[in-house]
Amino acid sequence: MGAIVGIFDSGVGGLSVAAALHHLRPALPVRYVADTAFFPYGQRTSREIAARAVELAHGLIDDGCTLLVVACNTASSAALETLRHTFSIPIVGMEPPLKPAVERSRSGRVAVLATPATTAGDRLARLRANHGAGAHVTVLPMPGLADLVEEGVVSGARVDAVLRGALARPLREGIDAVALGCTHYGFLRAAIEAIVPRNVQVIDAAEPVARRVVSLLGSAGGDPGVGGAPAEVLCYATGDRARFVASIERLAAAGADLPPLRVAAHPPFTPAAISPRSRT
Repeated sequence: MGAIVGIFDSGVGGLSVAAALHHLRPALPVRYVADTAFFPYGQRTSREIAARAVELAHGLIDDGCTLLVVACNTASSAALETLRHTFSIPIVGMEPPLKPAVERSRSGRVAVLATPATTAGDRLARLRANHGAGAHVTVLPMPGLADLVEEGVVSGARVDAVLRGALARPLREGIDAVALGCTHYGFLRAAIEAIVPRNVQVIDAAEPVARRVVSLLGSAGGDPGVGGAPAEVLCYATGDRARFVASIERLAAAGADLPPLRVAAHPPFTPAAISPRSRT
């Protein structure tokens, strides 16, 4: 049996990673879980997210996945160490691409767009300590922005107003790089690039993560998906399937970069009952 990659996120955001992986290895089998019943992760405690991540990982591994991608910065911050301690297969996480943003910046001024949970997390704090020395790093919590993407809204007045309001001051201060610290924000790249000057680079982590996945599969001797017919990404939604499909359709209509998708009627495993959201 060849390699199967499992990807999970709170919603549609991780499809930006699935798309990057499909560009590199179109024939690679991919299973994708949109944990829409638990969306947004930013309104959960770290303990809840870690427990949920373990449950999703169990389900994907039972479905045959041989490598996992935690395609969510918030879940990576809360659960990556727990997942790697619990499971023996390779697990790839996400982190805001602060290091490449600082390395590419000529002005030494960069901005990081992230969810409030990610901006408050230890992972971003470590990134700033390790790679932000000598640079002026502006971290911008973006409440509600991932929700717009989850609705399939990636352009227009609502998105424009949020982005312009957040970026106005950093742009006046001379930033020349914007790091996208949420996989949902990859679908907003065109909207961001339409706002910032041409000298400002917009940096996403989806492609580097996809390259890391391919490298790990090759090192493990797995089939990296070279050759063969392009494979569909098999998607599962833990919440309302129709709503998830509608979000995908709106993203596609807006020109989002999506891999070929097939949304299953039901996940191959039954998630635990969902508790009321914890406000943190």
